[in-house]
Amino acid sequence: MTSTKDESKVEDIALDDLDKRILHWYLIDARLSYRELAHKLGVSTTTVQSRTAKLEKAGIIRGYSAMFDHDKIGFQLTAITEVSVAKGKLLELEKEVAKMPQVLAVYDVTGLTDAMVIAKFKSRDDLSKFTKALLAMPFVEPLRGTNEHPHRPHDSQRRFQTTIIKRLGRITSGV
Repeated sequence: MTSTKDESKVEDIALDDLDKRILHWYLIDARLSYRELAHKLGVSTTTVQSRTAKLEKAGIIRGYSAMFDHDKIGFQLTAITEVSVAKGKLLELEKEVAKMPQVLAVYDVTGLTDAMVIAKFKSRDDLSKFTKALLAMPFVEPLRGTNEHPHRPHDSQRRFQTTIIKRLGRITSGV
């Protein structure tokens, strides 16, 4: 495997059952101590520590993070936005969009659009500002081949499709 300046060289390793169980428990609670994890797995603390170090060195464990309840901190709107991008500009779009603080994820997709953006917002006004920022990007193109809807602009005028999910309800809007 080749490496770049930004990433250290990692080795390919085969995961055994213990490695998989360690990863499983870290997904459930990344704050488990080596001792707690060793107790859950029925192995020594040293074994968990050395296996965890091996998984980190191999780049399988890249870090540890917290999960938030977005509703409880005021981000009650989730928007899934489909974006069509100018040829050759997909990575540029993804890098720019990923920098936006509201964005949780940016995915390459196949089909009628090129990327999906998942973002969280406190209000429809915040979503509107985000939408305008996306529209201002020069490499965002009109959607291709989507179904026309009587209450939406003609396909050639649409730049992307946003689906807003608010708790259990769902609102779809074309821009």
